[in-house]
Amino acid sequence: MPTFMPALELNRRFYTELVRPALDHYFPNLPHAAALIGYGSEVLGFDTEMSTDHNWFPRVFLFLRDEELELASPIKEMLSRELPHEFLGFPVDSIPAPDDPGTRLMKRKSKGLVDHQVVLTTLHDFALENLAWDSSSPLSPVDWLTFPSQVLRTMTAGSVYFDNVGELSRFRENLAWYPHDVWLYLMASTWDRIGQEEHLMPRAGFIGDELGSTLIGSQLVRDVMSLCFLMVKQYAPYPKWFGSGFKLLACAEDLTPNMWRVQQAKSWQAREIALNSACELLVRMHNALGITDRLPDKVSAFHGRPFKIIHGDIIAGAIARCITNPEVRRISEKGLIGGLDQFSDNSELRSNVARWRLALKKLYD
Repeated sequence: MPTFMPALELNRRFYTELVRPALDHYFPNLPHAAALIGYGSEVLGFDTEMSTDHNWFPRVFLFLRDEELELASPIKEMLSRELPHEFLGFPVDSIPAPDDPGTRLMKRKSKGLVDHQVVLTTLHDFALENLAWDSSSPLSPVDWLTFPSQVLRTMTAGSVYFDNVGELSRFRENLAWYPHDVWLYLMASTWDRIGQEEHLMPRAGFIGDELGSTLIGSQLVRDVMSLCFLMVKQYAPYPKWFGSGFKLLACAEDLTPNMWRVQQAKSWQAREIALNSACELLVRMHNALGITDRLPDKVSAFHGRPFKIIHGDIIAGAIARCITNPEVRRISEKGLIGGLDQFSDNSELRSNVARWRLALKKLYD
């Protein structure tokens, strides 16, 4: 195997040096877009040499307009004839993994048609497959709340190598970030999650349940990190890359030491001190956003008990009162359950949301 190359660069060259010249020769002036978006660590820029063991190979999506979709099969067949079996030392051919449906592996071949992974589709079909959304329809608040952030990140990350139609660029612009009031609702809901459990962490430790206290602390650490992604307006990636994505945030340098202390503390008292330091910094970040009146950035007692908390529920309420969109306000008044990311961490649900989204939307009726 050749020296590892990040797939975003590999596939830029794959498209510009091989796929595009073939298209220009056999289908000149074809309206299309070419991109690497959607599934895969490489789309997020987190791929390493280990990533090449499955679903990693020279590949690209070609987005056709509906009126050119009839050309998809002829183009695929042409590329099977014209593409080489190897590009920059990497096999262009791939085969299904024998014991893992949906997974493909690079396979070296020297003759015959190329089993390439140039995927031809329309933007409409791509949006339906990945988001269960008709991209010709406007997005509602409930649509946004039932999209997992990890899928939105894969739709807006990656690279667009070519677009002479403009539809793909507009699609990504439309998904670039939540509407303002949906953003407020998601932040309010995450603060509310913190408020629901921040006092439980020391309470569990107080009765000698350090394991339970540690578990609650870990959940709170994830909520703090999730809130940071929301505050800086970046979609959080899926769990494998959640920490890697967090490290790239400007606030990570200040927050990470306290996050580690929460995780590694031997006593609930030390855990509480570390979490409170992180939450105080989080409130200062919130105040810098200027979306509410300035809120206290110091912890205080929890109803006279020997525990100190930031009172996430109060912060949540202050943010929720800033929501003006009637539909989002109706949802927030029903309850701050947030979006899919706030009420579920189930991988099946978040990774394959297109299967479940119609049912999920009923939560907000």
